[in-house]
Amino acid sequence: MSASPVIDVDHLTVTYGDFIAVRDLSLQVRRGELYALLGTNGAGKTSTLEVLEGHRRAAAGAVRIFGESPTNRRAVRPRMGTMLQESGFSPDLTVRESVGLFGALSGRQDDVDRVLGISALTHKADTGVSQLSGGEKRRLDFATAVYGGPDLVILDEPTTGLDVQSRDALWAAVDRLRDEGATVVLTTHYLEEAQQRADRIGLMHQGTLRREGTVAELTQALPSVISFALPEGAPDPPVDIAHANGALLVETSSLQEDLYRLLGWAHDSGVELRELQAGATRLDDVFRVISRDPTTPAHERTQHVDDRAH
Repeated sequence: MSASPVIDVDHLTVTYGDFIAVRDLSLQVRRGELYALLGTNGAGKTSTLEVLEGHRRAAAGAVRIFGESPTNRRAVRPRMGTMLQESGFSPDLTVRESVGLFGALSGRQDDVDRVLGISALTHKADTGVSQLSGGEKRRLDFATAVYGGPDLVILDEPTTGLDVQSRDALWAAVDRLRDEGATVVLTTHYLEEAQQRADRIGLMHQGTLRREGTVAELTQALPSVISFALPEGAPDPPVDIAHANGALLVETSSLQEDLYRLLGWAHDSGVELRELQAGATRLDDVFRVISRDPTTPAHERTQHVDDRAH
């Protein structure tokens, strides 16, 4: 994976009248990378993508795609495929005709049957768009985005409405694109997809980029948690505990060591650790912290404990 940026966003600001949707956003996406741009509702993700796609102009800052302005459609469009949340397909066209039309508009060359195959739409080739289910329309969105093997693919909520089999097929197609050197930008509400697949993640809230890094870098910012309950009259365990929603919680930066101590103590004391759960911090924990817009480390710690108790 090359360090040369495919996307370079420098102090981007996007406004709607007096409302600032994106404020002073800077990020880079490297060649061959899968970058997930995540955020709370109204975080500014869609506005950011619209600027990247050349559909909206920035109020301030600079954006470069392959070193060019995204408004330079002649230079950028043939190299970029976009899967929008909703596409404007004509209901009167068939699936095959729709893929062919959008493919021609992209300026890229491909075989329509090949694209239908990787999008699991071969059996729907001659079906009218108006007769497709919601999941089939999402697969059609994907087909038009990856037509011709673009160098950059933007996937906006790509698996919404897909069943498990279709979701797996879509990600297998994305993996093949990446094997061929494509760069992918993803937005999704399915955090497990980002956690499993993204090389790096940017987390937005209220128009700003709050955190960025690998999953490991993001989750290491918060401690792991051990949760359990004790029978009445049990002695105090040999670790610092907090109480939340009837559970006992241990926050730790040494999960294996503290869990070993706790299990050893329970064995020696003849105590049952009821409802025992232990795990490293998850991406959704980081997401919750950011969505609450914490202002101090102490507040951040308290919210983390409360969330993991549920």
